[in-house]
Amino acid sequence: MAYDGVAMRVGVLDVGSNTIRLLVASVDDGVITPIERERVRLPLGEEIERTGCVSATTIAAAADAVRKLCVRARRDTLESLDVFLTAPGRQSANADELVGSLGRAARQSVRVLTTEEEGRLAYAGAVATADIDLPKRIAVCDVGGASTEIAVGSPGSAPEWVVSVDLGSVRLRTRADGLEDARRETAEAFADIEPPPVELCLAVGGSARAARRLVGSRLGGPELTEALRLVDAHAPRELSRRFGIDRSRAPLVPAGVAILDRVHELLGVPIHVCSGGIREGAVLATVAARAA
Repeated sequence: MAYDGVAMRVGVLDVGSNTIRLLVASVDDGVITPIERERVRLPLGEEIERTGCVSATTIAAAADAVRKLCVRARRDTLESLDVFLTAPGRQSANADELVGSLGRAARQSVRVLTTEEEGRLAYAGAVATADIDLPKRIAVCDVGGASTEIAVGSPGSAPEWVVSVDLGSVRLRTRADGLEDARRETAEAFADIEPPPVELCLAVGGSARAARRLVGSRLGGPELTEALRLVDAHAPRELSRRFGIDRSRAPLVPAGVAILDRVHELLGVPIHVCSGGIREGAVLATVAARAA
């Protein structure tokens, strides 16, 4: 890969539908070592789903968070800082206003990832941080707040097939009334997706990590059935207390598990939850670009 033999310290600031996340990491010969992680919860996706745009108050809050996180990141003497938006930059009616405000706060350009870019970065980050042996053909699923990306390929190379579904945990929670309604909505959203055959799926993102707290890293049919039972039987506060899920994440878990269950049905293979994802993929992409 292009980043082999290169040592660099870079930062990534990811403005998502539910959380703004900072990752500062060093990369040495393709190995990612996190130095600092920080997050600020800001439900951009929920507001976009309800009103179609982001309010001036929320834009100001997002800009304030981005400003503080960029200052914090630059204290680490970075060689590069990448600031980007995912679904909020694509789905909000006033996305240009949001992007402009965040760019001024960051004091640098802020980009909006396409769904293709989002899927490819999640794929690279999952492969780079996977803690299991990978077969020849894999999928990577990234359940976000407002969209879900699935990428298929072979480890060690870029994905050959990427698809995005305009449904994530925040959007589904806002639309669905209860778990059964969520499962129906999810089945409809994924009805036309026909992925290539794979042997294993890696899952990244907050919903996958929450599911891991419920039933472990391997999400096969029995584990997902149990996860669905648990989210149906416990209120968000109970999920948070019993399983250590962040209180702000807990209300989204039923929707996230419903989407993961549908992805499992679609692919027909077990899902393994990874710790890395889109931000790790963006770190590697920055290193590769600077080394080229």
